Amino acid sequence: MPTSYVIIGDGIAGSSAAETIREGDPDADVTVITDEGEALYNRILIKEFAKGKLPEAPMSIHQPGWYDDRDIDLRLDTLVTDIDTEGHSLTTHEGDTIDYDKLLIATGGTPTQLPVENSDAEGIHHFWTFEDARGIEADITEAEKGVVVGAGLLGIDFAAICGAQEVEANYLMRGECWWRYALSPEGARIIHEALEEKNVTPVFDSGVDSFEVDDAGHVTAAVAPDGETYDCDFVGIAIGLDFNLEVLQGTDIELDEGVVVDEHMRTSVEDVYAAGDLTRFYDVILGEHAQNGSWGSAKEQGSIAGKNMLADEPEAEFRWVSSYSITHFDFPFLSFGHPTIGDDSVEASFGDDEWRRLALKDGKIVGGVLIGNLAPQSKYKKLIREERDVSDCKDLLMEPEVDLDKLATPAGQ
Repeated sequence: MPTSYVIIGDGIAGSSAAETIREGDPDADVTVITDEGEALYNRILIKEFAKGKLPEAPMSIHQPGWYDDRDIDLRLDTLVTDIDTEGHSLTTHEGDTIDYDKLLIATGGTPTQLPVENSDAEGIHHFWTFEDARGIEADITEAEKGVVVGAGLLGIDFAAICGAQEVEANYLMRGECWWRYALSPEGARIIHEALEEKNVTPVFDSGVDSFEVDDAGHVTAAVAPDGETYDCDFVGIAIGLDFNLEVLQGTDIELDEGVVVDEHMRTSVEDVYAAGDLTRFYDVILGEHAQNGSWGSAKEQGSIAGKNMLADEPEAEFRWVSSYSITHFDFPFLSFGHPTIGDDSVEASFGDDEWRRLALKDGKIVGGVLIGNLAPQSKYKKLIREERDVSDCKDLLMEPEVDLDKLATPAGQ
């Protein structure tokens, strides 16, 4: 009997796992289940579609024919309602039962809703799926004034969309600067000025207490905690993800702000793996569990999960330094690793539009942000992977040209 592999989720993690499994076992039964109505598409490019910069056509990565050619059973518009880990089976919303030998959970997340009055009004958008992007693109082309909530990597996509569509907007941020957990005010200044050039105004130490709506239920204004009112007919909210864990609640799979997995992407239940945004994975470089929602990280996790699902004894290890780039401005922007954690940091400016910061923990680099010049990234990532102690040479890390030969030797040597 061929081995049966079932994957819940057709994002980049699930799709990468399916491809890896098929390549490793041509005779296996491979089933991919997703509640979305279309096959894998490029979640990175959908923001360009919403900005009006790209048509729909280039978005798809895997057309249905890709799955047929590889004898992968793709089930669209299908919701898994129950998982029996002891019986190695699951049930769909239509009552179908699907048996598995190995199961991968790659269900991702759903944008967190803002818990304030009228947050479900017409004209208020969240951004995660291609369907979301279509709704945003349709509404913003008719909008005059916008409000953006969420001072992070997804929130700035909304700000850029407003700028590209020539919608005057206020960007309401908690704290004194954009992405305050990874940037200092000096680095964030570059972002703030670039937003203002696009007619998007950063508003600091702010947020939303409620939304006002008209008689038709369409948003007309956002009301901040200080009582200030910001007129708007378009709102973008990006305050985080709620992971899609409902179907796991009745199982013995360990959950802790996500699905807990080891470095092999194994959950606490035999024959069940997880990959992608929802994983709280063991980061072998950090030496602790962590989370990361980047596209590259999810793809690698899916591939590692697929390899280990094929193996009698899992050996493939998830050892990865993630990257996330922003292309909305005239200058490049890149974050890598875990820039929001650590017990120390070092930063420097190199002109009006060039800045960098590194986050350190126990004397080792764990992440960073580069603005204006991405050239040092490979060297910084190398230091992360080698787990070098750089606590005695932090000043060398901020030289315009980073020279690894000047730094300490790798740990253990």
